[in-house]
Amino acid sequence: MRLSVSGTYAAGKTSTATALSHYTGIPFAPARSIREILPDAVPGKALAEVTPAEYLQLAVRRHVGRVQNEARLGDPLISDGSSLQEWIYAAARVHFGMDPASPADTPPAGAAMRFFAEAVDQLGHAMRQHVKETYDGFVHLKAPAGATGKAGGHRRMHPAFRGFCDDMLLQALEDLGVTYHVVEEADRAERLRTVAGLFGLPVVRPVEEALALAAGEYAAIDWRLEGERVQSAASRAAAAEVVVR
Repeated sequence: MRLSVSGTYAAGKTSTATALSHYTGIPFAPARSIREILPDAVPGKALAEVTPAEYLQLAVRRHVGRVQNEARLGDPLISDGSSLQEWIYAAARVHFGMDPASPADTPPAGAAMRFFAEAVDQLGHAMRQHVKETYDGFVHLKAPAGATGKAGGHRRMHPAFRGFCDDMLLQALEDLGVTYHVVEEADRAERLRTVAGLFGLPVVRPVEEALALAAGEYAAIDWRLEGERVQSAASRAAAAEVVVR
């Protein structure tokens, strides 16, 4: 069973996927966050400041990281999201503009955005195909009503942007014909029991123990946003080598 825990920012994907891995004994497949990728990919910029072309680089980098983790773990696995996320967050930017916290009233215009829209559409073909071929099922988590992010390290996201992404994720799962279940239980223990029951997953430890293990790992995550991070030494060296050449 290759299961993806789906949802938008602040829906609880990482904490749920981590706890579910401990609860079932199925390996967890993480994905590097944009906050981790951005300082090396586009040094000195916040996510809201990147250009459409730069955002495509970020989406591809994150997708490649997912594929590497999936290939390393094989079957079974529990994934923190899927590459549908990368495509859909890009598609939402085509519709609303590059800043998820301040969506535009009308779709942005200009040659760069027109090319971005075409590129995102093609990216979607590849990423939907990957998802169709990779996962056996999805758990889709609904974000709390009125959630805007920022709390717990999540960046801000306007409700209209979030709703667009949430609807598009569910429609993509429907179109792909994959097995998925929408889970709305707020109680985390009940959420794990529900997911395990829906997919017939094994249980290897008490739910309270799984939640405690996941809480410890979640607390250790570096939630600093990109502006608080520095470019890695390897990335700086690679950039310097390009300049010299």
